[in-house]
Amino acid sequence: MNLTDVQIKEYKKYNSKDILRLYDSVGWSSYTDDLVSLENGFNNSLKVLAAYKNDELVGIARAVGDGYTVVLIQDILVLPEYQRQGIGSALLNAIVDCYPNVRQIQLTTDCTEKTIAFYKSAGFIELSEIECCGFIKDRA
Repeated sequence: MNLTDVQIKEYKKYNSKDILRLYDSVGWSSYTDDLVSLENGFNNSLKVLAAYKNDELVGIARAVGDGYTVVLIQDILVLPEYQRQGIGSALLNAIVDCYPNVRQIQLTTDCTEKTIAFYKSAGFIELSEIECCGFIKDRA
């Protein structure tokens, strides 16, 4: 597939069927266990960008934060059959480009070689490289 076949645009109207399909396809069931919270999370996000091939939702990037001093990339998902085709990178670059003046763009991800390589290739660094660490209070 050529990226010219994919359109990235702002995701404006929440469609639970499309979002559930996307999250379930990558095994993120902890999100889909609470559909009301998932929809509220989308509706209250700072920015949500979607990747479409024809009219099919094939990927999403979601950012939260204040949009001025800090942005957190909350979700980047691409349907498995469309992964490794540049869609995730295009979504990540597009959402980062929405905030050129924000000093800190952060994200938390699975600690796998695949995800670490993906984010490093996009110019992200691990917190330990700048003598920082991150913390989370997981209430799951």
